[in-house]
Amino acid sequence: MNKNPKTQSKETPRSKQIKRLWGRLILLTVAITVFAIIFAVTANAASVSVDINSDAQEGAMSELQLLFLFVLLALAPSLLMMMTSFTRIVIVLSLLRNAIGLQQTPPNQVIIGLALALSLFIMSPVISTINTEAIEPLQKGKITEEVALDRMQDPIKEFMLKQTKDKDLNMFLSLAGDEDKIESGNTESLKELGLSVIVPAFITSELKRAFTMGFLLFLPFLIIDMIVSSTLMSMGMVMLPPSMISLPFKLMLFVVVDGWGLLIEMLISSFN
Repeated sequence: MNKNPKTQSKETPRSKQIKRLWGRLILLTVAITVFAIIFAVTANAASVSVDINSDAQEGAMSELQLLFLFVLLALAPSLLMMMTSFTRIVIVLSLLRNAIGLQQTPPNQVIIGLALALSLFIMSPVISTINTEAIEPLQKGKITEEVALDRMQDPIKEFMLKQTKDKDLNMFLSLAGDEDKIESGNTESLKELGLSVIVPAFITSELKRAFTMGFLLFLPFLIIDMIVSSTLMSMGMVMLPPSMISLPFKLMLFVVVDGWGLLIEMLISSFN
């Protein structure tokens, strides 16, 4: 017997509870990341002391906050790739290196370092908003951890929803069986969605944009390769590798047009 697919997509109370638990887990990891960034920036570089105090006095570090810092060591790389601009930037920089024809220049460490610096620059407004609305009140004891987690959702969701294509978001909404929110198309209703839907849609959109930008970067260098190859063929130099001749011209073109400045400006403006 063939069952109606719409009836299968209805969620049971247990599946809804599991989704809520996953959403809370993702929000908890976001809180860990933001807290660690603020703690690292405000720490004294000359002497750093950690005071574990179960009474949570002012200036002391509670056991829960210390646990957050340890958990951050395992979760920070995943959060960096899933919820920030890092994925798009590092893919575009890697595709640029392949388009020029350089295998190990710039090295991977330089590409990752530049991607981290640009990601911090792009995400600084989001981090500042989370720090003002959630982290500082939590440290002063004005709000609880649950309220702080709730306040962290809006800036992160707003950033990811701005970069998420409607087609990708609708695809994951339909897979989750949330057809009502697909039809509404209301921005406020989209903010009510869980991170379990927004995060994969955001990553999918980031991959599409990164590959589109990489394709556009390949075009001018591909033209240079074609010109050099046809010139060598007409001169009868069949045994001479075209890449050996085209590489200096591609480097010269990239330097003359201020390629790094244009690329960084394009990457930053693409998030606005």
